[in-house]
Amino acid sequence: VQLQASGGGLVQAGDSLRLSCAASGLSLGQYSVGWFRQAPGKEREFVASLRASGGATFYADSVKGRFAISRDNTKNTGYLQMDSLKPEDTAVYYCAAGRTILTYMRLTDGYTYWGQGTLVTVSS
Repeated sequence: VQLQASGGGLVQAGDSLRLSCAASGLSLGQYSVGWFRQAPGKEREFVASLRASGGATFYADSVKGRFAISRDNTKNTGYLQMDSLKPEDTAVYYCAAGRTILTYMRLTDGYTYWGQGTLVTVSS
């Protein structure tokens, strides 16, 4: 199983980016997908997640209304659309997949498979 995160880069405040998480070795549609991020010197934190069953979405308060998580099962790929980016969004972003129960949708422990991370840098 492999998750390949991509789409990061250097952007200015207010810009948009779309991160992708290409899965191989599993059918992503059967798994919950999560995005987490880790800024320098900080712990990894929850960003967004999409439940496999029913498609419910969850967002951190800091990104609600600006970020949108989705997936394309035909491409076996998850996405994180990030709009109105802020300097405080600067971090390495990780995608994850798992057979995650509801209470674990915002927790790193809820996910089994992790991508390698993609760096997002937002300049002011």
